[in-house]
Amino acid sequence: MNYKETLRYLLERLPMYQRVGKAAYKADLSNTYALCGLLGNPEQKIRTIHIAGTNGKGSVAHILASVLQTAGMKVGLHTSPHYIDFRERIRINGNRIPKADVVRFVEENKKGIEQIQPSFFEMAVVMAFSYFAEQKVDIAVVETGMGGRLDSTNVLTPLISIITNIGLDHTQFLGNTLETIAREKAGIIKPGTPVVIGEKQQETSEVFAQVALESRSAVHYADSRITIPETDLLGSYQNKNIATALKSIEVLQGLGFDIGNASIAAGLKNVVQNTEFVGRWQLLGSNPMVICDAGHNIEGTQQVQQELNAIGYRQLHYVLGFVNDKNIDPVLEMLPQKAHYYYCKANIPRGMEVNELATKAHEKGLIGNTYPSVQAAFQSAKENAGKDDVVFVGGSTFVVAEVL
Repeated sequence: MNYKETLRYLLERLPMYQRVGKAAYKADLSNTYALCGLLGNPEQKIRTIHIAGTNGKGSVAHILASVLQTAGMKVGLHTSPHYIDFRERIRINGNRIPKADVVRFVEENKKGIEQIQPSFFEMAVVMAFSYFAEQKVDIAVVETGMGGRLDSTNVLTPLISIITNIGLDHTQFLGNTLETIAREKAGIIKPGTPVVIGEKQQETSEVFAQVALESRSAVHYADSRITIPETDLLGSYQNKNIATALKSIEVLQGLGFDIGNASIAAGLKNVVQNTEFVGRWQLLGSNPMVICDAGHNIEGTQQVQQELNAIGYRQLHYVLGFVNDKNIDPVLEMLPQKAHYYYCKANIPRGMEVNELATKAHEKGLIGNTYPSVQAAFQSAKENAGKDDVVFVGGSTFVVAEVL
């Protein structure tokens, strides 16, 4: 098989949560352990940083990867989901895993994949570990999927664990309270391993303190009062993520890592260039200003609205789509009523039908029109927008992916 055929084989054979939702979710680590075992346990051959959290974990992962590679290290980076190409999930010093290596991995392990029948995510995680071990990375920065305790990445024994924050997302899998979700995310804390917490939240601090005490792990909270260095990341909400990354670097320095101030400064200035970071408060055009952001839960939407409120514009044109397994009512209630909406459905089975979205939005007082595709909605928004207007694309990672 060539690369295209290999991806088609994987997508047809392995359930992918981003596409089909709950049917792809497996609440234990047995498949991941089985796959890792077939490959000689590559996860035990690499040094790692493990990151969980409701929002910001992808940003923190990219920031850390940029700083560490600027400091002269060979850095693996695992993130999910991908926007355009599967290989975005597995990178070393900003370079995607070669297509030939994806094909080779599947060909060499096809029998095991068909026997174990992992999800797409489980397969991708183990492919990342295998590639990083083969390439002898100095360290790998690994982002969890949705959870922590039962996330496929949680077969790792990392040097440090990071939990960015806790919000009410994926509640059908992780629980309905911040405390319950925090306990699931805290599942990445390993015995004797320091943990960095990005935000001190009243509802979750006690959970983290208790789990850390049981694990004999030192807890470090990010300092929100620090001066944020210059960065190429747009969006003021990134300040929290930078603070989390800086505290994590401080902990790594305490473990003996040689990461100087010059590397930190240069790494922060070049996150986008070094790591191919996309999809978060990304500027796609000017006159009119065109912005996309993949924030899709309550906290992410709050951040987006704060950024939009800080921009002076005449009219806001909002290209909007969601997945069909989320309660979107609280998110819709947060959106500006004076905007004009362009409702659409991402081209995935899990996308919310556009007429259902339009009905729900209309009930919340949001005025707009429906479109047969993301691109049709996007083109209409750009055509209708004047040079002093703003076009924003969001609601779902998969909507954003189709305009990148």
